Amino acid sequence: MKIRTLIYSACLLATSTLYMSCNRDFPEVKPTDKFEQNILLSDSLVFEAYVVNRYIGARLQDKEGDGTDPGFGRGFEYSMWSSITDESIYNNDDNTWLIQKGQLAPENVGMAGTIWPRSYRSIREVNFALNGLAQLTISEPHRQWLKGELQFIRAFRYHDLIRNYGGVVLMGDRVLELSDNLQNDSLFTRATLKESIDYTVAQLDQAAALLPATNGSNWALGRATKGAALALKARLLLYGASPLYNTNTWAAAADAAQAVIGLNQYSIFQGGYDKMFPATEGNPEIIFARLYTRNANHTHLEIANGPNGYGGWGGNLPLQNLVDDYAMAATGKPITDPTSGYSAANPYVGRDPRFYYTILYNGASYRGSTVETFTPGGKDSKDGTDNWNTSKTGYYLKKFMNDAYPLQNPWGNAGFQPWIYMRYAEVLLNYAEAANEAYGPDVVPAGATLSARAALNLVRARTGVNMPAIAAGTSQSQLRDAVRYERRVELAFEEFRFYDVRRWMIADVTENKPANGITINKVGNTFTYTTKVALDGRSFLKKHYWLPIPRAEILASSNKLKQNEDY
Repeated sequence: MKIRTLIYSACLLATSTLYMSCNRDFPEVKPTDKFEQNILLSDSLVFEAYVVNRYIGARLQDKEGDGTDPGFGRGFEYSMWSSITDESIYNNDDNTWLIQKGQLAPENVGMAGTIWPRSYRSIREVNFALNGLAQLTISEPHRQWLKGELQFIRAFRYHDLIRNYGGVVLMGDRVLELSDNLQNDSLFTRATLKESIDYTVAQLDQAAALLPATNGSNWALGRATKGAALALKARLLLYGASPLYNTNTWAAAADAAQAVIGLNQYSIFQGGYDKMFPATEGNPEIIFARLYTRNANHTHLEIANGPNGYGGWGGNLPLQNLVDDYAMAATGKPITDPTSGYSAANPYVGRDPRFYYTILYNGASYRGSTVETFTPGGKDSKDGTDNWNTSKTGYYLKKFMNDAYPLQNPWGNAGFQPWIYMRYAEVLLNYAEAANEAYGPDVVPAGATLSARAALNLVRARTGVNMPAIAAGTSQSQLRDAVRYERRVELAFEEFRFYDVRRWMIADVTENKPANGITINKVGNTFTYTTKVALDGRSFLKKHYWLPIPRAEILASSNKLKQNEDY
């Protein structure tokens, strides 16, 4: 694009006097950091690189995509999505506390404020590529593969919009320019929630038909496959069947999850729950993940989240709310059950093994030492070094951390673990929930291979977890509770809790509970444990079941874009 063209456009916005001074020729200077459209649409290698780069998005907010541009969601950023739920709080706020405290407003959406603009920017970029595919000199099978990828990426962005805002504006294949008539009301008319889900599901069906079953031996591609499209469809239909959405049936959601199971391509990783994170090549549980390299590392998780006594910054801090929900390993019972085997004097003994792989607690072994959050004198407490980073909850995050990476001075030598967007355990849990709601715990639906209870037990039986199987005779209500427990602990910190409590319409309970932590006092060799409030003022209102659309987007539409209710 010519520099003159850019300046001429800018001059049109100025006064006539300024316009006259701008209306002159300038030397044509071609930028060296981007390709012109004619090159993009005529060079298949450049075009494919463009497609691959649509898996990531633009950085629109501070602390997004540290080290590389953000992908989907908040995975591996400083404040994770978990820290606006009852899983964790972020030690130094990072625009999360206002969400925890129910202070969301269209003028200030905190760390959740970039979903709308980045999603629609990505959708426009995908539409540009889809419209240009026909011009590309390339084999027809490869053209169809790229089309499937683009449809998947666009559908992922719509799925992100839907689960945060409800019904959205469906752009079709349009690529808007500034010269287009922006007074067209259709540009700002939000489809119904059902229309939005139906459109996105149809896109995923088309993508699944075009995408390869696998990426072959090149696992490092990290690109969409048929399984990824079908798994995203299953997730979206599960949401659609849930009470908040109520747009399709539980049977449809179960069928969609069964389609992934029926591929016979994925299985539960049996190398141990702790080895799932960081994920490794050849892991049969991974369906779709973002990969990182030494040239594109993400936030250095170990220093960002590690205990202060180790030189860490104590970022995303697990809440007592989550800790208390880990059942006892031997009995499978919650700690509130007097027959569970739980001891308040030894609260971290005998819990669901996933607790130990997810959370660092007082007494946990870590990097050749022991975590000490007790006072007085604990090295990871306020009495330790770097006490400005002391955990407000008494816990630190362990999940996702790679102890082989350096915690101190990690720059360029850490931040390479993948972020898993979809894995087979989620699919099994999606199926278990939907099949239980549609048919009950032990019915194997026509065309399926598992009952809801059997699918749930596959996740619980993972090597290294081996939680007691859910017994035959369990009622539908009891299995519903078991599924919700399993999602709580199996998928902790993986960006599901925020959406689960909303779609189940229990957020008015879970998100109105205090953000609790623990105070541990040591006298001699005896510890006493006292629950404390780690973050004051936690609050959730009915309107918070959906995010507000940022005010800037409403104003840009001349107030034609309808805001979510009560904002």
